[in-house]
Amino acid sequence: MPAVADFHELQARLGYVFRDPELLRLALTHPSVAHEQGGPVQTNQRLEFLGDAVLQLVLTQELYEKFTAFGEGPLTKARAKLVNRRTLAEHARRLELGKCLIVSRGEELHGGRERSSALADTFEALLGAVFLDSSFTVAREFILRHFAGDLGGLTVIPIIENPKGELQELLQAESIAAPQYSVVSATGPDHDRIFECTVHHNGTELARGQGKSKKAAESEAALAALEVLRLQKEVRKNEEESKPKE
Repeated sequence: MPAVADFHELQARLGYVFRDPELLRLALTHPSVAHEQGGPVQTNQRLEFLGDAVLQLVLTQELYEKFTAFGEGPLTKARAKLVNRRTLAEHARRLELGKCLIVSRGEELHGGRERSSALADTFEALLGAVFLDSSFTVAREFILRHFAGDLGGLTVIPIIENPKGELQELLQAESIAAPQYSVVSATGPDHDRIFECTVHHNGTELARGQGKSKKAAESEAALAALEVLRLQKEVRKNEEESKPKE
């Protein structure tokens, strides 16, 4: 079990102090603990279910108010971009949830603390715990604080229906070479596999993506690559504009 001091350090990173520390402990308890002990041990699965609902509602309201000109389809895609498993796992890693996660010995030996699916689930469970420990208003403020960067970077609603096709079209405008996708890892149990794919062009890795299938991981990689190329284009444009005119 993590030391009490770890919870103090974690709460400092969270910017939130629990009135009921047992809720935080429950949010950090991986399902593998129950499987190992074989008894009625509470884990973070119910809190994950609750946290997912709270997160969806908060971000749905924020997107609804921020992008008033868009309908259900584009708003749903924007929300999916914010709450995909990779993004949630990144939030968990920034908070260093992995080192506080309570896992079975078997899960520990197989690197469960840093598994993206476990981290994403724990982050959602943490949101559920904050909600139960406080109120919807406090949970909303907590979520918006931690998603400020994601929401701030979402200046355009994503409307890409076929990211792999769009990436290929963009790259082939300058080169006849097509992007190449490769599966670099497949982790987790058979019923909950997480695939990680890379996308390369002319021998250079453009981006990586994760998903519950090879196809989903490739689509995430293509989306990430499109974002990288967009940023590179903006940088080049800014550099050109900053050059002194002759």
